[in-house]
Amino acid sequence: MTGPASTLERPRRTPDLPIGPGGPSVATGDGGAAGQAPVGAALIAAWLLVAAITLLFAAFTATLLARRAEADWRGGPLPAVLWASTAVLLLSSGAMEWARAGGRRGRRDRLWAGLLLTLVLGVVFVGLQWTAWRQLVRIGVYMSTNPHSAFFYLLTGAHAVHVAGGLGWLAQALARTRRAASAAAAMAAVDPAAVYWHFLDVLWLYLFTILFAL
Repeated sequence: MTGPASTLERPRRTPDLPIGPGGPSVATGDGGAAGQAPVGAALIAAWLLVAAITLLFAAFTATLLARRAEADWRGGPLPAVLWASTAVLLLSSGAMEWARAGGRRGRRDRLWAGLLLTLVLGVVFVGLQWTAWRQLVRIGVYMSTNPHSAFFYLLTGAHAVHVAGGLGWLAQALARTRRAASAAAAMAAVDPAAVYWHFLDVLWLYLFTILFAL
């Protein structure tokens, strides 16, 4: 007769099974769960932040589109430097992916160098945005000049603030990459920053299109 003690007995772990003679083992039972990389809290937080910012800019641009339907709407000038800033931001995303590819290969030096390049390009982007605002001011286009200029300063300014936050995030990931024991360990800090940074890139392309191409 089976007693209560045997009913409550803990399930035994299935031993690892080899793949062919001399091959690696396949973890089963408890070992299988241990082999899966968990989704980090920082990565989840990054996606939640992206969702929140998306809602914010969706509200801004919905208001812009509604205002543009009115008869007095006039488009504003496009500062040429914005083409350069757009190219710089795209390059920064490329640098980020170059860094992550190195990190996945265990190249911590390349991961660190790519992050540093991304950070520098991000700073250049903010500098070029500042130059665009200065160019508009020099030709007499202020926030109060017309509805288009008001939305231009609002959207580009809000985006630049979020880029500044991204630069801080990149700096933190850079510091953790320097201190990490390996490239794999550093990727836990880099991946969430990469999600946010690529989002800023896509967001800028969206704003550029809304402001000047539609």
